[in-house]
Amino acid sequence: MSPEPSPGPVPRTRLSPRDTLSEALAGILRRPGRAALTALGTVLGVGSFVAVLGLTATLSARIDGRFNSLTATEVTVEDVAARQDEFAGPGFPADAERRLARLAGIRDAGVWWPVRPDASPGDAPVLAVSPGALRATVPRLREGRLYDEFAERTRQRVAVIGPGVADRLGIGTLSTRPAIRIDGEPFVVAGVLADVRRQPDTLLAVQVPRSTAEELWGPPAPGAARMLIATELGAARQVARLAPTALRPDHPEHLRAVPPPDPRLLRSSVTSDLGSLFLLLAGVCLVIGAVGIANTTLVAVLERTPEIGLRRALGARGRHVAAQFLTESAALGALGGLAGTSLGVLTVVAVAVVREWTPVLHLGTVAAAPLAGLATGLLAGLYPAARAARITPAEALRR
Repeated sequence: MSPEPSPGPVPRTRLSPRDTLSEALAGILRRPGRAALTALGTVLGVGSFVAVLGLTATLSARIDGRFNSLTATEVTVEDVAARQDEFAGPGFPADAERRLARLAGIRDAGVWWPVRPDASPGDAPVLAVSPGALRATVPRLREGRLYDEFAERTRQRVAVIGPGVADRLGIGTLSTRPAIRIDGEPFVVAGVLADVRRQPDTLLAVQVPRSTAEELWGPPAPGAARMLIATELGAARQVARLAPTALRPDHPEHLRAVPPPDPRLLRSSVTSDLGSLFLLLAGVCLVIGAVGIANTTLVAVLERTPEIGLRRALGARGRHVAAQFLTESAALGALGGLAGTSLGVLTVVAVAVVREWTPVLHLGTVAAAPLAGLATGLLAGLYPAARAARITPAEALRR
């Protein structure tokens, strides 16, 4: 008898990436409702991630615009002469505005301080404000006009009142040249403010020329006077450095200039607080999404144990089964990431349109968001895929 030929080597089984992806998609589409609910956590997490970063970038641009147009062009000078020497007298000279005219980059500047006479109309605060300081607040008039340098030189009894004071006193029009009394002195109302971009407290106050206030109530109390300076963009810090010397070359230490804060610090502090809060929310949503994907994939492994046993019996290796379930969870995460990215972008655009802002979205954020969903799906599918890979044909038949 001739010996039987020995069997040849068993061919190694292979599972191509295309077949793996096809099987994963078939597993997802087998129960589309459950797949959609499973991906919902990832959709919310990635959507929150995109919306937070987009709204933070939009608000940062908004903060930069407002900062550059207002705060970055505002310098305040304080009278600290009384702190240096109790007999020093007022820190600001009488010709403070003229002295500052020598400095470049200044639009408007003037001195102001609160006046406290025995009586004031409607208990409204009264401020002594030079014409330059009045203009530096960037006022918008409801009616009338601002008093000017002529009223300052001639010590006119005129006043500019805020809208709150006008409503309280029943002044609806200036055609009748209404007057108010301050400590018994009549003042003609020259103008009624509608709004100011700086010093919003002036909307509730009565403003009178500086020279008139000095004539009636004397100089300001030590340390009460302030100077408001509106500068050109980019000149504020230089003006703050030179203003004390220009005003008081004999004693520059009697004045303290307060420059605007660094816009980068303001922006970083605001965006950091806002971003930390909402990124925490996005992280929680991603964790919930990962738990949902892991739970659904694990349930799918238990439900499809006979299918896994049949595949193993037909030659599928453990890594092939693991790759199939890992691809399913990754596909769920990627689809959730794409849907979440779209939702986040739409949220940023909608909020910007409603608030009349310019939406700002970085390309890196939009590109990284779906990858975050993919990574979430991969991490969530590691344990179910490993468990599926350990199922043997005999165990599947026993079940």
